[in-house]
Amino acid sequence: MFNKILIANRGEIACRVIRTAKKMGIATVAVYSDADAQAQHVQQADEAIYIGESPAAQSYLQIERIIQAALDTGAEAIHPGYGFLSENDQFANACQKNNIVFIGPPVDAILAMGLKATSKSLMEKAGVPLTPGYHGTNQDPDFLKQQADAIGYPVLIKASAGGGGKGMRLVDRGEDFLSHLASCKSEARSSFGNDDVLVERYVVQPRHIEVQVFGDTHGNYVHLFERDCSVQRRHQKVLEEAPAPQMAEPKLEAMRQAAIDAARAVDYVGAGTVEFIVEQDGTAYFMEMNTRLQVEHPVTEMITGQDLVEWQLRVAFGEPLPKQQHELSIHGHALEARVYAEEPEKGFLPAIGKIHYLHYPQQNEHVRVDSGIVEGDEITTFYDPMIAKLIVWAKNREAALTQMHHALSQFHLDGL
Repeated sequence: MFNKILIANRGEIACRVIRTAKKMGIATVAVYSDADAQAQHVQQADEAIYIGESPAAQSYLQIERIIQAALDTGAEAIHPGYGFLSENDQFANACQKNNIVFIGPPVDAILAMGLKATSKSLMEKAGVPLTPGYHGTNQDPDFLKQQADAIGYPVLIKASAGGGGKGMRLVDRGEDFLSHLASCKSEARSSFGNDDVLVERYVVQPRHIEVQVFGDTHGNYVHLFERDCSVQRRHQKVLEEAPAPQMAEPKLEAMRQAAIDAARAVDYVGAGTVEFIVEQDGTAYFMEMNTRLQVEHPVTEMITGQDLVEWQLRVAFGEPLPKQQHELSIHGHALEARVYAEEPEKGFLPAIGKIHYLHYPQQNEHVRVDSGIVEGDEITTFYDPMIAKLIVWAKNREAALTQMHHALSQFHLDGL
């Protein structure tokens, strides 16, 4: 097993990775910016290296500095967490060139799944069901409008390189298509440096269900069941649960199998999430694959009893998957609530400032808090304003909801 790893991230995910590394006897190296000099991940790691000023572009997105930090400290592998460089093929390549293990999928898999249009073409070949739409390379506005007219309104225009809810436009009428297309392309260009789009039928009242998959370097693949992430605001998840409630077992099994087919189609290694948009009748369409650990991975850990970060480390080291499919099963129901510093009256914009008082609910086998924030910390404009993730487990969904209500009532915060 690795002796030392560097975590190219911050906040709760960095603390989360450190927790598992400590359990496995692996030394950890944190990286930090000016704003994070006193942060929890810096204090919890065995070593910490300064990598730049507070804006992420000058610190956590600085590939060369992070690689140099790994080389200087003798870290054999880098865990990218999520966000920042976690799905960046250039970063994965830089690790490879410097003989550092990237704790994530091969570069080819990141590239294949990084662009929505490319991934959809691949999935179509693999027999994974797709939302009716146009996923081709012809970007002529009039041609795209013809495709939208043929699909039938409402349609969704999506940036091929998009994510996080950016570069998406809902079009209800044909006469509005070209203006929405121009605005979507403009946002995609400024956000992702790529203005290619795809056009899909808009699924009315959909559910967002994703399947956790894992592959290893020995050709083994498993799924660790699914999560329902339908409760969202501006395409950002707010509440997640596992397993997906009120879904017929045959439909779930079809989705799980499609997710494994998707992973196999790109020779996937490590943790990945295959996301589906699901009709009210349970018909599922492939949406995208996230080639990293997800923010909501704890609900999967709670229902399976598996440590997914440990799985990531073992697979990255070259070991086979810790469990085969028949050894995995669902126990109970889990929910995750993301607790954010936001101002509802200002359209949920981040609320910045110092946290004067912070009391987390008591943790036990039913209640878990993942956070990198403690009392006295400051929420800044530089990073995501998430304070913590509150995860609960109970024997069934109803009991889990009761548990979540109770845990939230014990979560006290003042300041900002």
